[in-house]
Amino acid sequence: MASTKKVAVVTGSNKGIGYAIVRALCQKFDGDVILTSRDEGRGKEAVKELNGEGLNPKFHLLDIDDVATVDRLHDFVQQEYGGLDVLVNNAGIAYKNSSTAPFSEQAEVTVKSNFWGTLNVCDKLFPLLRPHARVSNVSSMVSQMTIKKCSNEVQERFKDPYLTMDGLKKLMTEFVSLAKEGKHEAAGWPSSAYGVSKVGVTVMSMIQQRQFDAEGKEDIIVNACCPGYVNTDMSSHKGHKTIDQGAETPVMLALIPPNATSPRGEYLSEKQVQKWG
Repeated sequence: MASTKKVAVVTGSNKGIGYAIVRALCQKFDGDVILTSRDEGRGKEAVKELNGEGLNPKFHLLDIDDVATVDRLHDFVQQEYGGLDVLVNNAGIAYKNSSTAPFSEQAEVTVKSNFWGTLNVCDKLFPLLRPHARVSNVSSMVSQMTIKKCSNEVQERFKDPYLTMDGLKKLMTEFVSLAKEGKHEAAGWPSSAYGVSKVGVTVMSMIQQRQFDAEGKEDIIVNACCPGYVNTDMSSHKGHKTIDQGAETPVMLALIPPNATSPRGEYLSEKQVQKWG
């Protein structure tokens, strides 16, 4: 029989910001916290490190690019807990500035993981969300800069308050297709695969909130956020924030109190709602 205990899932959390999010939730969230990693050894080692701090996260294998692992996580949460209370979508990738990979490849791989992988986790786990559940999608300040570099026409499509998830999927597919043909800049898209992928995550979050509201879901809140420029592998350790500082806004969004009216379907940085685009 499934436990009635609350549960939080954090994707991509064996190191960096995700690891710090797990640490903070273990301290502040009244329930189990599941640390996930695509590498079992590194994931279990991260759990062991947190055990050394007196914290007790659970481990589950998850590669957001591997549908089978997402399905297994869904089944585990359903069987063990019967529902899900917090989902923090932190997993993501970025090519280094020094990468010599063709932009066409960078666009396809980055969007596949950061946008499609995150969306697939949501599609699989959202049916488990209980009343008052919170979803915190980790985006980036780069998304704000990137949308401003898009043509007015592309910006308007992203900012359309009636944009559907199918419409967003079409936009993301269009970007990758144009990048493969070397025509993305001529069509009004910037040459930032990571930035466009995170525009997708931010806009996805806004659409998800609209969908939950339209369905009359009881107090389910979704937001996107920028953790800031954090000293992690992804930033090549150039960021000025510690991982614990980077975790502050994602964790705040994971712990929004019941029946809050704001933030809902917003983009936040430094724990403050930001004007989008």
